[in-house]
Amino acid sequence: MTNAKDRLLTGLEQDLKALPMIDCHTHLNPKHLSSRGLHDILLYHMAISELHSAGCPIGTRLSDDADEKEITNRIEEALPFLDKVMNTSIMWGIRIILSELYDWHEPITSKNWRKLHAIIGEHAAEASWPRKVMRNCNVIRASTEWFLRGDGSYDDLFDYSLEWAFFSRTQQNQNDIPLYELENTWQMEQASPALPVTLKNRPSVAMPVNNVEDVHAAVEHYCRLIPYGKVVSTAQHISTDIDYRKVSEDEMAETIRNRQDATTYDRDIYASYILRAFLEKLEKHGREIVYQFSLGAEPVGDGTGSRLAQKTIQQLGEIIASCPRLHFQCMLASRHGNQSLCTLARELPNLSLAGYWWHNFFPDIIRQIISERLDMLPINKQVGFFSDAYCVEWQYAKAKIVRRILAESLAEKICRGQYSYEQAVAISGYILKDTAEQLLGMKKKSH
Repeated sequence: MTNAKDRLLTGLEQDLKALPMIDCHTHLNPKHLSSRGLHDILLYHMAISELHSAGCPIGTRLSDDADEKEITNRIEEALPFLDKVMNTSIMWGIRIILSELYDWHEPITSKNWRKLHAIIGEHAAEASWPRKVMRNCNVIRASTEWFLRGDGSYDDLFDYSLEWAFFSRTQQNQNDIPLYELENTWQMEQASPALPVTLKNRPSVAMPVNNVEDVHAAVEHYCRLIPYGKVVSTAQHISTDIDYRKVSEDEMAETIRNRQDATTYDRDIYASYILRAFLEKLEKHGREIVYQFSLGAEPVGDGTGSRLAQKTIQQLGEIIASCPRLHFQCMLASRHGNQSLCTLARELPNLSLAGYWWHNFFPDIIRQIISERLDMLPINKQVGFFSDAYCVEWQYAKAKIVRRILAESLAEKICRGQYSYEQAVAISGYILKDTAEQLLGMKKKSH
């Protein structure tokens, strides 16, 4: 019996490997799609969290354009703690990358890391390397941030998502942050990079939001600058710390006047009002863009932790139901919230679920989520993969892990008699590619 199960799993893995996959959310930068050195692999932000937890002194992300001094210091600080995190699935991902893409099978040490760093750098200098890595994991298309597009030379591989302002994302000790996010964009003539997840220094603005009329003018300005037809989605975040409700103009006006002494109650009013105003405008473009949002990760220390209140799920359902012409797609970082989100997606035609975000990207959690979604949702309401990767090597590792866990989940359902083998492969092909094509329009096209 065991041999039969092993053969079934092996067959599924091989057939799933041959299926093309779409990656519906990344931060891949066409200026450096592949890892520039060991730091881009070993010090991926999810790995940094684990190393810091194990005792590594620094838990912040590397600078995107880190110089060799910063790279050397951070790698050497991390090396003594690698054996403490050898058990984690993120380290499994690192081993997959190094062994399968760079033919590196040794432990990383203070004596050999520079050699490995140089090998990775040599591949990064090869113009064909990023496309080769994507072919090897059979990712045929991906979505990345609009402002990273550059000259469009990788438009044959990418679609784009507008990741600009976050009207319902909190910042620690900044209760007027929804207003600031909005007025910051009001100064701009085109979409720009988003503010940091942990915003510590706020640049001054020339045109502050002083009243409700300013709110609507700024929202109108923001929506006018969205490059419809060139982006498939707008990437947002729904914070579970905010109490979402309908807010009157009088309530909003009063809280704006009290901005200097804003409390979390006022923050929730700002966020609720601006979010509703934004969605009302965006819904008019519901055929052109998807409201893609993350849920279930909130700031803690230098990173985030998984938190999601049941009240947020209820309020989210009310928000989505009120905008039937706009499609919403959720990227969830809360294991326990998956079943609740599935029930929403079953009842709301304009809500779909995508992949396994951040704190959900661990094999046992992925397996549970896959199984629940396959049991509860139509295949055209679930996108089976996104990597959230910053380099194609991490896209490769995550794609391999997801295919493996998907094969295991399908094997269980086949053994149960729920699917035939052929049905299992057909379902996989749909959720790995077709759903993203249909819901997000992620097909090869000119921009």
